[in-house]
Amino acid sequence: MTDTLQTEGQLAGTVLFYNKPEPLSAEMHGTLGANPVDKPYAFVAQTHVVPLTVTEFAPAALSYPVVFLGDTKQPVAVMGLRQGENLYVDAAGDFKAEAYIPAYARRYPFVFANDEVQNRMILCIDRDASFIAEGGQVPLFENGQPSQYVTQAMEFCNNFEQERQRTDSFIALLNELDLFHTREAVFTPRDENGNPGEPQKLADYFAVSEDKLKALPAEKLAELRDNGALGQIYAHLVSLLGWDRLIALAFQRAAQMPVAANA
Repeated sequence: MTDTLQTEGQLAGTVLFYNKPEPLSAEMHGTLGANPVDKPYAFVAQTHVVPLTVTEFAPAALSYPVVFLGDTKQPVAVMGLRQGENLYVDAAGDFKAEAYIPAYARRYPFVFANDEVQNRMILCIDRDASFIAEGGQVPLFENGQPSQYVTQAMEFCNNFEQERQRTDSFIALLNELDLFHTREAVFTPRDENGNPGEPQKLADYFAVSEDKLKALPAEKLAELRDNGALGQIYAHLVSLLGWDRLIALAFQRAAQMPVAANA
């Protein structure tokens, strides 16, 4: 989990979940529509981490460890212990009903991309999304104008972009206060008699240091409290108890795997 995760960027860049993002236009996509989907978040199974915005820390903490990755300290919800394995999406593509679904996934197949030439954000759609098709049930455009479906998606993506910028400011504040430190998620297996075995490292990540937080001057703590950052920090810290839940889910999935037949 030490690899960096690029979440936004130019249209030519790589954005998690989006295989073929295209600037949405009536000329290119006027005949397309969205079809109903039984399992709308099955695509999340392809990753073990999903980006979060800072205002999602509290609801996400009820389901996942919320950690920070890479040089940019990108906050993510950890949904698996191995790359490409999501413990919250089963083999049938069903997302755990009780788990929080990050806005990053809920906005799919739409996404904003930077148009650096005109210095603006443009709405894009993943043309490879399985439920976007010619003559789809819910049209993207009506009489050459964005449909209500697209209008609502644009509003959602605009709100997401605002939350992303708020998250960048939150990370900048934590960096300024030097509150980050590196941590390891470790699992200690036990044998049938309950004796501990050799500890196994599951992940390296960044987290807020409780010691550094406690060492802040009282006025700084009051500032973090008043601007809402302290609550988000504590949501993140509480979420780290969720590593045990992930380990339990991994054991549960392993137990459900069919045993290979003897050759």
